[in-house]
Amino acid sequence: MHESPLQAISNAMAQIYKTQFGRGPTRVKTYFAGPDAVVCILEDTQTPAEKRLVELREDQRLRDVRLFFQYATEDDLRAPVEQATGRRVRAFISGIDVRADASAEVFLLDDAPGT
Repeated sequence: MHESPLQAISNAMAQIYKTQFGRGPTRVKTYFAGPDAVVCILEDTQTPAEKRLVELREDQRLRDVRLFFQYATEDDLRAPVEQATGRRVRAFISGIDVRADASAEVFLLDDAPGT
């Protein structure tokens, strides 16, 4: 059975998160947001130490650390999207809601070949 491009991206993002943060998401889903954007939603990714920061109301500290590492891994996050879509990622936007333990990775794609 052949894996769909969106499933391939979801699987790759889960593995990257697991490698980067020591724990992968329990829920991950990837969507096309129109013809030139891919959105990957990852939930339940926080480690026990990160959950403790949330309990201590250190939301901004956790957000800063997470975003630092997400952007430090930008090339790794872009690669599976480019491979699955056959298009270059022209912009990467990462966000996190530490209270909801949810992250969004957004990728804007270059024009499709032949357009």
